[in-house]
Amino acid sequence: MLRSLLATTCLAHEEGLEQPRRDYFYVGGKYVNITIENATSQVKVGQIYVERLTPPVVFQDYPIVFIAGAGQTGTNFLETPDNRPGWASFFLDHGYVVYLSDQASRGRSPWNPSIGTLVVSGTAQVEEIFTAVSRHDLWPQAKLHTQWPGTGLVGDPNFDAFYASQVQFIAENDISEDQNTDAYTALLDKIGAAHIITHSQAGAYGWRIGDARPELVRSIVALEPAGPPFEGKPPFLGNRTWGITNLEITYDPPAGPNATLLTSVRVPPKDSNHTDCVLQQEPAKKLKNLIDIPVLLMTGEASYHARYDYCVVEFLRQAGVQVEFADLGQEGIHGNGHMLFMEKNNLEIAERVRKWLAKL
Repeated sequence: MLRSLLATTCLAHEEGLEQPRRDYFYVGGKYVNITIENATSQVKVGQIYVERLTPPVVFQDYPIVFIAGAGQTGTNFLETPDNRPGWASFFLDHGYVVYLSDQASRGRSPWNPSIGTLVVSGTAQVEEIFTAVSRHDLWPQAKLHTQWPGTGLVGDPNFDAFYASQVQFIAENDISEDQNTDAYTALLDKIGAAHIITHSQAGAYGWRIGDARPELVRSIVALEPAGPPFEGKPPFLGNRTWGITNLEITYDPPAGPNATLLTSVRVPPKDSNHTDCVLQQEPAKKLKNLIDIPVLLMTGEASYHARYDYCVVEFLRQAGVQVEFADLGQEGIHGNGHMLFMEKNNLEIAERVRKWLAKL
């Protein structure tokens, strides 16, 4: 898994300097009593596996914490399915300490059978929404997808390598939000202030982590975060009671028990290629603990998120959050799907993130 980190493509390694240091630890979780074969046992649940990669020379003030999306692990950011350097190598080369992790109850983070229902994505779904979306044309932008390496179909070595990395995940988002908010908050308590880069499902965790520890979240880079506000859209349905999260997040004035005071209004789509948006009814409540955290929200041109991520941006701005929208197609970076950080132009996109971080 560390092939990219040790590759000669990395500048520091080409010069024969010391290689990145790797260590790991577990953080978070809690002890609970469960019944196994008619006997009560104490076990720990909700802890996460964290891998710390430290470059030979650290010249950035804050590390980067990566949190992968549904069905994924921290390996997403080590390298690409076709064995090119991933974002971990890129940001190590730019002097950042990098933290890779597996979400709670996933991958190397233990799952207890008493908590949640495990599901897995089949090959057809992965092809349709991640790797071969232009062949299926399920949304208007799908035909623009050109950046996945290879055909994106079963039997292609790049697809097979990617699909081999897919893991089971808890179906109930409420459980995942709860466990992961607690675990990643504990991580920040341990390591101090950091930039957080979230992807997809983990986007909701980023908002709640920032809400819980605004003083420790230096910035949030939200790669196609869970959305749109309040409601799901195909291929993933389900409501978000608190707007951009399933579970409670702090509003000012307060949103009330179960967000009963968070009123919404439906806004027509901006054109036929986009969905309508459900936003707050004005005057909008503010996400008071996120207001001072810089946010970069990034969307691929051909992704299913291209239809509605603008709604998330509007919701955040309405709630007082300082968010920059990197709509990659509009910026001249074309052809990306949902897994943009491992597609053919992944380092071009990483450079877009690096430049934004450098301005903070």
